Amino acid sequence: MADKDKKYNVLNASRLSVAPMMDWTDRHCRYLHRILSRKTLLYTEMITAQAILHGDQAQLLAHDSSEYPLALQLGGSDPAELAEAVRIASEHGFSEVNLNVGCPSDRVQSGSFGAVLMERPELVAECAAAMIGAARGVEITVKCRIGVDRQDPEKVLPKFLDTVSQAGVGRFAIHARKAWLEGLSPKENRDIPPLDYPLVLRMKQQFPALRIVINGGISSLEQAEGFLAQGLDGVMIGRAAYHDPIAILQMADRRIFGCDHLVSAHQAVGQMLPYIEAHLQGGGRLNQISRHMLGLFAGRPGARAWRRVLSEGAHLDWAGPALVERALAEVGNDAA
Repeated sequence: MADKDKKYNVLNASRLSVAPMMDWTDRHCRYLHRILSRKTLLYTEMITAQAILHGDQAQLLAHDSSEYPLALQLGGSDPAELAEAVRIASEHGFSEVNLNVGCPSDRVQSGSFGAVLMERPELVAECAAAMIGAARGVEITVKCRIGVDRQDPEKVLPKFLDTVSQAGVGRFAIHARKAWLEGLSPKENRDIPPLDYPLVLRMKQQFPALRIVINGGISSLEQAEGFLAQGLDGVMIGRAAYHDPIAILQMADRRIFGCDHLVSAHQAVGQMLPYIEAHLQGGGRLNQISRHMLGLFAGRPGARAWRRVLSEGAHLDWAGPALVERALAEVGNDAA
């Protein structure tokens, strides 16, 4: 795919994306999500630039070509390290590299990256400029919060967007909550700080040339369509897409992208079976994949039995496609 076509593809895909989520959006999860939606933009879990530079690159950056369009999310605050990580990522075929300026975990804070960088927009701009300079046909984007701790988002967010966009970043995914770096856990940071969707909408009005993607607490395609109708360039959905992928991704291609693609939960399971078999033959275990499939029948007849069979058996040495088929037999045909 030519660079210009790749860029268009990822821009179009960013109308709807599944958020990067630690311990969740690994390659097995993404493979499942791509079966359900051909068009939605998928993200890796956050990987630190240092891990890529000093760790097992083949394992860290492993993905299936069917996952494209696929974005790599990086964590870091050293421009040179981030630039080198981007150069490596460019060679592995990613469609986009995203800089994490939103994660509030203690581990991330101790590394001086993630949400704490909201306090240092000039450094983020320096990092972004270095990443853009190293990119080879890969778009560099930023995912941020509206502010941290006692910052005033009305003042902080516009300055942040202005400063970082001047370095060449044209697309921002904005989690519409503050991050509280002291006193709240990462889990609490996903729920307790209040959402401020109107502020994100105002940022699109204030910076019309930027592509603004909204994130945080969005739980349905109806909400996503509403934000797009109000002029935002994209919607990023996290936990709802993971826990009930059918509700979010099954109709996404038709409703968000206007193309004819529809896969039922039953069909998705069937398409996962060869992938599971290949993973097992390579020395993997069923529960590494099946844990991402537990929500396929959420809210539908047989969902509890589906989860029970997989949860109780997928960790066993003998577990394989037959167990998945047994779990599927517990689900009524009306859940297809």
